[in-house]
Amino acid sequence: MTSPFRPTLAVSTFCALLAPLPLLAPVALAQTGTSTTDTAVKPVSPPAGQNDLAQTFSPIIVTATRTPQTLSHTIGDDSVIDSEILQKTPSATLGDVLGRERSIGIVEYGGPQTLTTINVRGTNSRQSLVMIDGMRVNSPTNGLPVLNAIPLNAIERIEIVRGAASSLYGANAMGGVINVITRQPADRPLSGYINMGVGSYGTTEYDAGLSGSQDMWSYSLYGGYGQSGGYQATNGDYPFANNADKDSYYRSNIGGQIGLTWAPDQTISVQTLQSRVNGGYDSFDPVYNDRGIQTLGNTIITSRNRINDRWLSTLSGSFLDEKNETRTDPKSGPPGYFQSSQAQYLWLNTLDIAADQTLNVGLERLEQSVNGSDAGRPVQFAQDSIHTNSVMANYTGKWGAHRIQASLRNDDNSQYGNFTTGSLAYAYEFARGWQASVAMNNAFRAPTFSELYYPGFSNPDLAPEKSRNYEIGLRYTHQSGKLSLVGYHNRITDLIASEAPTYIPQNIQNATIKGMTFSFEQWVGSQTQVYGSFDLLSPYNNSTGKRLPFIAQRTLRLGAEHRINDLTLDADWMLTSDRSDGTAVLGGYGLLNLGVQYAVSRQVSVQLRWNNVLGKDYTLVRGYNTPGSNVFFNVRLEM
Repeated sequence: MTSPFRPTLAVSTFCALLAPLPLLAPVALAQTGTSTTDTAVKPVSPPAGQNDLAQTFSPIIVTATRTPQTLSHTIGDDSVIDSEILQKTPSATLGDVLGRERSIGIVEYGGPQTLTTINVRGTNSRQSLVMIDGMRVNSPTNGLPVLNAIPLNAIERIEIVRGAASSLYGANAMGGVINVITRQPADRPLSGYINMGVGSYGTTEYDAGLSGSQDMWSYSLYGGYGQSGGYQATNGDYPFANNADKDSYYRSNIGGQIGLTWAPDQTISVQTLQSRVNGGYDSFDPVYNDRGIQTLGNTIITSRNRINDRWLSTLSGSFLDEKNETRTDPKSGPPGYFQSSQAQYLWLNTLDIAADQTLNVGLERLEQSVNGSDAGRPVQFAQDSIHTNSVMANYTGKWGAHRIQASLRNDDNSQYGNFTTGSLAYAYEFARGWQASVAMNNAFRAPTFSELYYPGFSNPDLAPEKSRNYEIGLRYTHQSGKLSLVGYHNRITDLIASEAPTYIPQNIQNATIKGMTFSFEQWVGSQTQVYGSFDLLSPYNNSTGKRLPFIAQRTLRLGAEHRINDLTLDADWMLTSDRSDGTAVLGGYGLLNLGVQYAVSRQVSVQLRWNNVLGKDYTLVRGYNTPGSNVFFNVRLEM
């Protein structure tokens, strides 16, 4: 829904990107960073013999409880995307990878260089929290996570927690939490890699890195560069100019980490990620090739200190800057931009109070500020900074077949005051490999700076959106596979919406999201693995009676991998039902992707990916094009 005035080009571009978003909104790991000793990945071959079930699927996840634990021992519907999976898709974006996961949908606005949003369990992109090494990266300006500025070559693994988690991480964690863990130091003197790839649309990708540890020091360094001729971003089926051009992009990144362990269990580390994306897009100018430039800088300083056998203290400071700049026809004036900064300070204390009983107690402060410029004139936000002080406690316990997780958190915001959230979850292993669970929790989304303070179209009296979530689960883990069934009911109130004639955001709507997710993984023999999931959703705005925008009610995902000596073949297929954008129905579609990888030697491997094999013509957002059938060839060198 667009506003009744005509802003200058920079602001109109900003609003144009947000206009197709759901009508519910207007026009760092807890101990930030994870050491390599905390990391384990799913075995690359099926387990043999009668190994313990806990070792069959052994990724370590920290985000679910703020304490490292095996994925099979968590209560909720959590998952880990490890480095092995990421290496299979060297040309993919973070959005591409997340879109293959159960309960997550993505929406792209014209390609990897433009806005990408996610829907976790039927919530919109502002209602799910995205972090880099525990540092939140949802933009304070518009509330959206900066997914396209997080390059895949910088990622070691991704931890996904589905369901309300504000009692652990505060604002925005209504649908779930996605924690991107950047590349960590290796536990050997020196290792390195190089990727070189070329593909459709004139795409080339290069990245390299090295890491290691020696004596008291550990280190990692990585970087990448990619470019593409792109494809036409828009098709004219929306009030944008139908520029008959290809919207190219260029992106680069560099990052790394250095750590000093000056005594046993006494470590200090510094890590950083700097990323830049320069991409073309189509707006209201039918001639000029508009460019959008997004930069992201994230730096984290962490001190992990074991005070005694039962007490681990983690003190961290995280600093993030992100900027969205629009470069249009020079005749329109100087470029416009929106920029935000976040500083997050955390003191987390992990206390082993008894065998299998852990208590986390922490203090956190979040400082956020924004500024902007419209054709050379500053955007005068009514207030350009806010802060939040938080206190939190989280308990996890296990007694035989029983598990409990409970958490409580209070966030005191300088704008809207105190907000308290809590969570209680219980699981019971009623037979070998079988676990039943039940959980209830509440969460909230904080209003953005644009909703609170944007000149002429804001409301400083907005309250946070609130949700109350209930879920039940059943999980079975056996020697060569696992399956799970999860049902949930999420009631969201005080939804923020902008409606005619004023278009001033108000807390005037509410919604109910009911859903069920079935997922499985299974080894067939010793060389073949099959996996899949099915999501069934009922996502409705109770105030209007309409289905929530851009949410598919049914999504089926299937995949398989087969190994023949040094050759690995894989395939994945996704089938989704139709969606609504609030005014029109967007048809369902199916996408088939194929891949092959061959290990030439221990140091050299080659990969070929073929995406959208059947050349499906589909729509994620009305007016924006999606990629057709495309291929990418990559060579990987390791040492």
